[in-house]
Amino acid sequence: MKQQRRTWTKIVCFFISCLLLIVISGFVYEWISSKQDQLQYPPPGKMIDAGGYRLHIHKLGSGSPTILLESGSGESSLSWRDVPERLSSFATVVSYDRAGYAWSEEAATQRTGENIVQELHVALKNAGIRAPYILVGHSLGGMYSRLYAQTYRDEVAGLVLVDARPENDARRTNKIYAKERPKVAPSTEISILLERSGVFRLFPDFMLAGRVKHQDRQAFVSIVASPKYFRSVADEGKLAGTTEDAIRGQHLGGLPVRVIARGIQQDLTPFGISKSGNDRIEQSWQIGQREMLNISTNSKFIVAKRSDHMIVHNQPELVIQVIRELISNIRNHNLSFSKTITDD
Repeated sequence: MKQQRRTWTKIVCFFISCLLLIVISGFVYEWISSKQDQLQYPPPGKMIDAGGYRLHIHKLGSGSPTILLESGSGESSLSWRDVPERLSSFATVVSYDRAGYAWSEEAATQRTGENIVQELHVALKNAGIRAPYILVGHSLGGMYSRLYAQTYRDEVAGLVLVDARPENDARRTNKIYAKERPKVAPSTEISILLERSGVFRLFPDFMLAGRVKHQDRQAFVSIVASPKYFRSVADEGKLAGTTEDAIRGQHLGGLPVRVIARGIQQDLTPFGISKSGNDRIEQSWQIGQREMLNISTNSKFIVAKRSDHMIVHNQPELVIQVIRELISNIRNHNLSFSKTITDD
C-alpha cells in the first residue's frame, strides 16, 4: 500500500509539474511575442500628448473640413479597416485610439465621456489638426461624437452617426436584460489572465469566435489585446451612463446630422437572449435611431439595408458616400455664403 501511494504521489506530482511548465511556458511565450509585436507593428500615426498621457492619432489626406473617426466600444482605429484611406482621396481624415486602446497609452483619469472628449480636444490641438471637423461616430463612439459637438460646437461642421448608441437605450432595455439573464462576458481580470498566458494568441479561432471577425484576429492579438485595453473597455462601459445623461435631450441647432441605422436585426440569441427579448431590444434600438433625428433641424435618416451593427465592415461604401455628400453640401454652402458676403 505504501509503495502504491508513493507511485500515485509521483504520478500526480509529475502531472502537476507538467501543467505548471505548460502554464509558465504560455506566459513566457506571450511575453516574448508581445515584445516582437511592438517592433513588428509600430504605430502608423503619431503619439500625441493628451494631457498626462499620449494618444495615437493617424492623419491622412488634405483639405477642410477634417473627418474625425470615433470607434465603438472595444473597437480601435484598426476597426475602420480601409475606410480612412478611401476617405483621404477627397478630404483630411483622422482616426485615433482612445486611451488604453491599441497603441494609445492608458489614462489616469476616469473614462467618462467628458474626460474622453476633453482629452481628444487637447490632443487635436497639440497635433495641429485644425477645425472644422466632421465627426463620424460608430456605436458608443456616436455618443462621444455627439458630446464633442455639444462641448465644442464652434469646431464641428457636421455629424455622422453610424448605428450609434441612443442615449435612452439603457433605460428601455435594462429590465429586458434583467429578465433574460444573458451570458456574462469574462471579467477584466480573467481577460487579462487569458491574454498574459498566451491563450488568445495560441487559440484565436476558439477564444475570439463571436467577439472578433476572423480577418481581424491577428491584429487584435498582436496590437489591441493588452491589460490596459481590457481595463479601459471595462471602465468605458461602467461610465457610459454619464455620457447618456450628458447628451440626453440634446439639440445642436442646424448642425448637419446624418443618422445611418442598421437594416438587419442584431442577433443576440447566441448570448442567451430569447427571440422575444431580442425583438424588443431591437425595437428599442430602432426607436432610438429615429429619435436622434431630433438633435438637429438639419438631419437625415439612412438605412444600411444589407448590414447589422457593424456597418463600417458590411457597407463601408455607404458610410463613405454619406460622408462625401455631407462634405460636398458643406463646401457648397460655405462657397455660396462667401459669394453672398462678397456680393453685398
